[in-house]
Amino acid sequence: MIRATALALLLATPALADEYGTLNPDEMTWGSMLERAERGETGMVLCASGYMLTKSGKHAAARALFENCANKGWTGAMTWMSQLENNGLGGEYNPDAAAEWDRRAAEAGDPVGQFNHGLDLLRGHGVARDEARGRAMVDMAAAQGLDVAQRLAAADYDPAEVTPDADDWKYAPAF
Repeated sequence: MIRATALALLLATPALADEYGTLNPDEMTWGSMLERAERGETGMVLCASGYMLTKSGKHAAARALFENCANKGWTGAMTWMSQLENNGLGGEYNPDAAAEWDRRAAEAGDPVGQFNHGLDLLRGHGVARDEARGRAMVDMAAAQGLDVAQRLAAADYDPAEVTPDADDWKYAPAF
């Protein structure tokens, strides 16, 4: 009985450390993911966990994780940073920062980044409006097979084709 109780206690203990390291570490908890990100770690699972954080409403935590991953070159995290900036999630609404994340992802060759940066340029949202460059970005994403970019190009680059529910006030030129 005592052995069974001791074994159950050991198995229930989230992490035990001794001179050989940590036994049974918390590997897949939100807390462990954020601690790893704070230490500068990145990786596919770690960076992807930001998606679940933001979808669960933990936007500030997702922002911290995505920013770390984006700064290490993970383009999917760059497009998520753009989404957070563009919607004021986990921070202030910042269209300039959103467009900058899109630009970085686009320059790294990410088709979603190219598409988003193309929309930014077409709308003049967070960047100076430049329809020619915007179309070129959308075309690059379409050439990589991104369906939504192909649809936008086929609709003569009308943003309403791909974002019909967008708030007009948000994307109207500021001048």
